[in-house]
Parts: sequence; C-alpha cells; structure tokens
Amino acid sequence: MSLKRWCFWLAAWTLGMSPLSMAASRIKDVAAFEGVRENQLYGYGLVVGLNGTGDRSQTFFPTQTLANMLLRSGITIDPDQVRVKNIAAVMVTAVLPPFIRQGSRIDVTVSSIGDAQNIQGGVLIMTPLRAANSQVYVTAQGPVVLGGFSAGGSNNRAQLNHPTVGRVPNGGLVEQDVAVDFSARDTLNLVLHRSDFTTASRAARAINEASGAGTASAIDGRTIAISVPPAYTRRIVEFMSLVENAAMDVDAPAKVVLNEKTGTIVLGKEVKIAEVSIIHGSLSLQVGTVFNISQPAPYSPRGETTVVPEQTVTVQEEKGRTVTLSDGASVEEVVRALNSIGAGPRDVIAILQAIKAQGALQADLEII
Repeated sequence: MSLKRWCFWLAAWTLGMSPLSMAASRIKDVAAFEGVRENQLYGYGLVVGLNGTGDRSQTFFPTQTLANMLLRSGITIDPDQVRVKNIAAVMVTAVLPPFIRQGSRIDVTVSSIGDAQNIQGGVLIMTPLRAANSQVYVTAQGPVVLGGFSAGGSNNRAQLNHPTVGRVPNGGLVEQDVAVDFSARDTLNLVLHRSDFTTASRAARAINEASGAGTASAIDGRTIAISVPPAYTRRIVEFMSLVENAAMDVDAPAKVVLNEKTGTIVLGKEVKIAEVSIIHGSLSLQVGTVFNISQPAPYSPRGETTVVPEQTVTVQEEKGRTVTLSDGASVEEVVRALNSIGAGPRDVIAILQAIKAQGALQADLEII
C-alpha cells in the first residue's frame, strides 16, 4: 500500500469513528466568558541606528517626524534640509492580554511603512500605543530583533525571510490597566466560539451537572447565561474555573472542506451521501513525434537524404469503473468506495463537487 493511500485510509478511519470513542471537550476549549478578551494596540514610531538601509529621500514623513522629535528636545531643524538614511518610519502593533497590570511587559511587532530596505540592528524610539478608544495603554521601546537578514548591493543581494518586519521582545511597558472586575457580579455570560444550538444546550447541561440545577441556561445558539451560586459569591474565580473544566461533547455541522491547491480533503464524521451512482473513467492522451528517413530514388542526380518528422496523436479511453453507494453512506464507506475505483485526492475533489451539484451530498461543501 502506497504512503498516499495509507494516509487517506487513516484519515477515513479516524473521521469515521463513532462519537463514543472520542474524548469529551472542556468548556474552556470551545467558549470564553464575556468580557475576558484581548485588546489590539497600534502606534507610529521611528527605528533609528540603521546602517544606511532606512527610508530614502523620497519618503518625507520620517524626516518630519525626526524634526518634531528634535524640536521637543530643544533642537530646531529644517525638515527639507535633512537627508538621513539611518531612520525608518514604522507601525508598532501589540496585543494587550486580559487582566494584565500596570508595569507588566509585552512583546511588540515593528513593521516598516516607508521604503526602508532593512531594519536589522535598529532601535525603536519610545512609541505610545493606543487602543480603539484613542487612549494610551502601552509605551514601546527597545532593539528590534529580526528572524532574517538582507545583505549585498542593489545588483547582488542575499535575503532571508522578511527584513522589514521585526519584534521587540518585552519592549512594551503597560501604562494603564483594562478594567475587568468579576468579583461583584452575580451573573456571567459564556460565549461559544462557534454558534451552534446543540453545543449551547449541551454546555448549559454540563454546567448544571457540575454546579447545580438551574445555574446555567442557553439563551441563543452562542450565549449561555450563568447565575453565580450563593456558595461562590466570594469565590468567583473558583466558580469560573469549575465552569471552564466542565466536560461536554461538542456538536458540529456536516461539512466537507476542499483545498484544490494542495489536494487536501477533510470530511466530518456526520457527512452522509444519498443514494447515488458514480462513474469514474480516465482519459490517456499521448502526443509524440516519430522521425522517418526519406531517401531519393536510386541513381537520382539531384536527390538527397532528409529526415521527415511525423507527428502522432494517440487517444485511449479506459473503461469506466462504476460504484453505487447506498442511501445514508458514512464517511468510511464513501472513502472506501472512491478508493476502490482508483480515485486520488484530486479526483475525489471533482467527484464530491459533482455529488454536491447533483444534490446527493448531505453536507456543506467549502472550497478554500
């Protein structure tokens, strides 16, 4: 058995297992408490100390920024007279984790927005990072670290990875907290990562089994309302941990995901196919050229030997192989049937698209 077919059968066997053989998921893996979230930050700054690889003269805003920065330090210059190549204008981005406190440090990402060739070896000057409400939550500064390099001249250059994007490890200093207080709450909302009424109902049932009847109720396909029991009034974190670790079975809709660029096919265990017949035939097309020798007649005074190419086209169509699937066929039966007629991953993609167009595939077909 070839490696490709063995992997194909392994995927079919894994996806075709019964739900009883699959481990239950924790609620913390499929949902999160409302209000517990990250916050995105951004800012505009300068990277200095570059070795002539910064923004060029046609990019004006880095020199204007430099002039404004020097003006705040008591030095007045004319931006039109400044011609430096050791600075680069950058956008600084970061993600502020929940419950982080003032004085903590986070990593920041630095990305060139001008025409700098390389920001390797540069230092980010102190940059305030703002949230969507325009308030400053983090200030960033420090040496930029790249996962690559760029070296050489304009005609002979060696480059590894992306030299205009880097990180400043622990370069962000938290200046302001994001207020999230659960200590005084008597109700909580749990939000599923993916909307599904069955999963929401199962999550509410699992929470009630773990903390008592009437604690949780699903109010829609994504949100579960939770009442904090009186015994956990002053132990809200302990109660949230209890909810997060409650086990449940996650339901998912029947879906087939196809990636035509790589030939990858992922089928969910709930995928079913109505009664359908599939005919799979292969067409072999061979185009070649045969060189024949043309000789003149014997004793011909002006004849000469020449090579005459003769093109041939041969088309051979193999006999179609037929397989019939019964109504409600499972994933394992579908994959076994398609393999029995010699269908590879790309053939299966075309066959599944045709089955979906016919209306026999009882699942969503998503092509990425």
